[in-house]
Order: sequence, then C-alpha cells, then structure tokens
Amino acid sequence: MRRSSRKVARQNGGFTLVELLIVVAIVGILAAVAMPNMVNAPRRAREAVLKEDLYQIRSCIDQHLGDKGAYPASLQALVDAGYLRFMPIDPITKSAETWVEVSAEAEDLEDLEPFEEDLSGGGGTGIIDVFSGASGLSLDGIPYSEF
Repeated sequence: MRRSSRKVARQNGGFTLVELLIVVAIVGILAAVAMPNMVNAPRRAREAVLKEDLYQIRSCIDQHLGDKGAYPASLQALVDAGYLRFMPIDPITKSAETWVEVSAEAEDLEDLEPFEEDLSGGGGTGIIDVFSGASGLSLDGIPYSEF
C-alpha cells in the first residue's frame, strides 16, 4: 500500500502558510492593544516618583517642625539638618533647582502657639510646603504644580 505524498508531508509535522498567517495576525493584534499603555509608561513612572518625592519632602518638613518647633528655612536646610540625605531631583524637570518653596505666612504660624517664641527668635518663618516647578499637565490632566 502506497501513501500519497500529501499524507506523508502532513505526518512530518510543520505548519501551513495559513496557520502561520493566523498566528502572526494574533500577535500583531495583541501588540497593537498593548502599545498605547507602553508609550505612557515612562511618563507615568516619573509622575509616581514626583508624588512620592513630594510626600517625603513634606513629611520631612513636618518632622522638622515637630522636632525643632520651627519650619525649615529651605529645602537645603532639611538636607543640612539630616532630614533628607540629598536634595531630590524633580523627575519631570530633571533638576534639583526647580522646586517651588512655599513660605509660611503669619496665619500658618498662629496654629503653633507653643512654639511662637522659637519662631520669633529664629529670624524667619521658613517653608511650609513645596511643589514641583514643572509646567504642563500630568496624564490625569492635573498641573504638576498642584501635586
């Protein structure tokens, strides 16, 4: 009994052109679906780092206030006092010089009744908050200066 050449080729394994085209089409569709998410991944990561840096800086400002009874004079004062190891780099602007420091106003200092003597003798009100100096909007549509 002689087998036809067609059955022999089929038994050897291998894929037909149609099967290969279907696999390539499926992989292409999956890549097209995943691509928009991958395009924004680096920007989303930088925004997450910015939020975390701001949280840590603000936490250090609060710790400084609790420990010393006064707001720090600047971000560099936090580094000098050991609250921060180094001045963080703004991941959006890629510079440590673009942080916007918000000075404490008189009404902010009224809440610190036990520490009023320390603040008046300190020669300055210090910074109460910090923001990014980056311009533009985040992926959520929020300005970076409002994080």
